[in-house]
Amino acid sequence: MASYKVKIKNSAQKEIRKLPSKELRDSIVGIIGGLYINPIPDDSKKIKGSNNIYRIRQGVYRIVYQIYKNELLILVIRVRHRKDVYKGL
Repeated sequence: MASYKVKIKNSAQKEIRKLPSKELRDSIVGIIGGLYINPIPDDSKKIKGSNNIYRIRQGVYRIVYQIYKNELLILVIRVRHRKDVYKGL
């Protein structure tokens, strides 16, 4: 299987920088880094009503990303607290 290219939207990068602890930031960056190899890990779930948007849970935070299979691209859309992540998605 070919590896995917992972891009993080500027808004998601800003959200990662604003996370409350370095350990949480490192953990989330590690999860995003793992998407290169396996774009749909066992703990990811497809968001209902979408074709190619998934989320991964990290404590009370969610990583929301979109997979473009034709281009072998993963776009990280949001990294937010679970109470806010789905608003306006």
